[in-house]
Amino acid sequence: MNLNHEFWENKYQQQETGWDIGHISTPLKEYFNQLNNKDIQILIPGGGNSYEAEYLHQRGFKNIYVADIAKTALTNIKNRVSSFPENNLLLTDFFTLHKSHPELQFDLIVEQTFFCAIPPSQRMAYAQQVHQLLKPKGKLSGVLFNDVLNTDKPPFGGSKKEYIIYFKNLFEILTMEKCYNSITERKNRELFIQLLKK
Repeated sequence: MNLNHEFWENKYQQQETGWDIGHISTPLKEYFNQLNNKDIQILIPGGGNSYEAEYLHQRGFKNIYVADIAKTALTNIKNRVSSFPENNLLLTDFFTLHKSHPELQFDLIVEQTFFCAIPPSQRMAYAQQVHQLLKPKGKLSGVLFNDVLNTDKPPFGGSKKEYIIYFKNLFEILTMEKCYNSITERKNRELFIQLLKK
């Protein structure tokens, strides 16, 4: 399976977006509510329709970027949130973002259903790319599936034990625990993470 931009573009155009819950998830909403500095640089990779970006934007955060390889996903955000800065919607591959936008570095990278959408063979590269894109003392925060899920198509599952292997050498693991506030469909199937760049 070639999980390229055509694959994901087709998913959005055909509205085959079963992962899209239509609103920000509770774990991220409650996490964002604790953030006070609205000037921090935030990246949401593989952001899709990105209700997370919409929520942050509505709360007055000024420097939110969404990266996705599916143009329709970014268009959906622009159509839904007309005041969102168009220059902050990045039609690019997360894994080459440091090349396409070398000027960008982030205080916070938000994880929400992107990690599970990439082939497991790319997970170490994901950890390395997050590390490269973060400023010193930057954080990766969000949600990872703690469930087997699929092996032949996204979403790909995983476990806390596996994830620690990818991140432990690059990040201080501040939090990697079962979510207490998952939506009903994901209850007992998610880990909330906060990882601090070493």
